[in-house]
Formats: sequence, C-alpha cells, structure tokens
Amino acid sequence: MNSVPSLSAKPPASRAEDSALKLWVVLSRAYAAVTRHAESDIARHGLTASEFAILEALYHRGPLLLGELQRKVLVSSGGVTYLVDRLAEKGLVERKECPADRRARYAALTETGRDLLDRIFPDHAKSIARAVSGLTKAEQGDAIALLRTLGTCAAAMSPSHGEE
Repeated sequence: MNSVPSLSAKPPASRAEDSALKLWVVLSRAYAAVTRHAESDIARHGLTASEFAILEALYHRGPLLLGELQRKVLVSSGGVTYLVDRLAEKGLVERKECPADRRARYAALTETGRDLLDRIFPDHAKSIARAVSGLTKAEQGDAIALLRTLGTCAAAMSPSHGEE
C-alpha cells in the first residue's frame, strides 16, 4: 500500500532555524508596527518617509555629498537623486558645488527646509518615543545593542541562498 505524504507536514527544521524564523517574524512585525506610527506622523506634513529621511539626515548632519546621503538613508543612487530633486522643487533642499571635486554635489537644507524640521521634528520624535514605549528605556538600550550586533553581523556575511 502506497502512503501519500500529508500536505500539512512541514520539513524538519532545527531549533536554531525555528528560533531564527521566529525572530525574523517578530522583528518584521515590530518594524511594521513602529513604521505605521512614523509614516502617519510624516504624512501629516505632506512628505513621504524617504523624503523625510533625506531631510532628517541633512538636519542632523548638515550638508552631505549625494553618495553619503544615499548610504545614510539606504536608497539607490537614482533614488537619492530623485528625492533631492523633489525636495528642491518644494524649496526644502538645494544642491551645492563641491569645491574639491567638480563632479560631486552636496545636498543641503534651505532656510525653509530647516524651519520646517525645526517645527516638525520635536513632535516626530515624540511620536516615535510613544511607538516604542512598550519597552523601558533600559530595554530600549538593550534592543539597540542587540539589533546593532545583529545588523553588523548580517551585513558582514554574503547571502547564502540556502547553502550552509
């Protein structure tokens, strides 16, 4: 008699894989939940999350070369160019020449952009603080350290595509 495999049977996974998968699901859900708060706050000001990321980086770091800005906000080269162009059209960002390299350009906040961030950033910070308030300040510090370690280690290895 031939036995038919159960459709509900799942392949065996090690305890380490089970734990890693659970971590991924919990991390993804937590990120999505906090992101909803951030994006809701940002949208009130007619900005996308990516536009706000550009503005926030320039607000806290000052003028940045477009390549540096790209790495700070984790967008593609074309993406950062597009975002800076859109923010320039809104009068919030301007491009500046790089004296050391004629091919390079800086992005910098305009006075209007700085005024906007001076006005909206404090409430944005409160919104994020509220979204993560399920953890104590000490737990937030622990989470920062753990997630930094996780991110640094994951970034240092190449994707395995399922191979060991």
